[in-house]
Amino acid sequence: MVSGLWDRVPLWVGTRWGLAPRTLAALTLVLVAAVGLAAFHFWSVRPQGVRAPETVEAGAAAVAEDPLRAGGADPVPRPVAGAPPSPPPEPVGEIVVDVSGKVHRPGVQRLPAGSRVADALRAAGGVRAGTDVTGLNRARVLMDGEQVAVGLPQAPAALGAPGGAAGAPGAPGTPGPVALLSLSTATKEQLETLPGVGPVLAQHIIDHRTENGGFRSVDELRQVNGIGDRRFADLQPLVQP
Repeated sequence: MVSGLWDRVPLWVGTRWGLAPRTLAALTLVLVAAVGLAAFHFWSVRPQGVRAPETVEAGAAAVAEDPLRAGGADPVPRPVAGAPPSPPPEPVGEIVVDVSGKVHRPGVQRLPAGSRVADALRAAGGVRAGTDVTGLNRARVLMDGEQVAVGLPQAPAALGAPGGAAGAPGAPGTPGPVALLSLSTATKEQLETLPGVGPVLAQHIIDHRTENGGFRSVDELRQVNGIGDRRFADLQPLVQP
């Protein structure tokens, strides 16, 4: 076919081109391929129809966009109606206790509210070596204003006087004390029941035992400010360390 087409070409054209039949066939194939590519490109860039979006109802759109509705995307948690609010944390308070007796640093200690006897002993420097703390409940919760006595004898209870009334030392009309008052554990009110001891002298006795870790003997009363020989003679048979 190509040779027949070449035979029809004028002689001057064939002479000018100088193309062999095979070369002309290759050019023809290239031309056909170019026409095919042009047709494919025209077909791929042709305009196409666009489909209109579907209409969404207003109510459905509000449900889909509101994350606070049930079933919405990423719902936000809300408190349950009627549930009581969580109570605020309790403020940290402070208590003041008096640690006396056989500790390294006896005196008034300030501790956080809810502290126990063990905390008070630790704040007072710990218990002295060899002290018997068998009767001391170190797990007890402390109260504000109380006294913790370590290794000191407890004040014995006064026996009842005739007629059912408890006898108080120095009280008129009573047969006198039947039990000795402990200088190391007696309260200020108990000390004031002793003859010649008022509020000021009772406080001096308490200050002395706090500074020295209690009384080891009755003779230490002579070291208390305000107690002379005469008053000591009156108190000696009524008290114990």
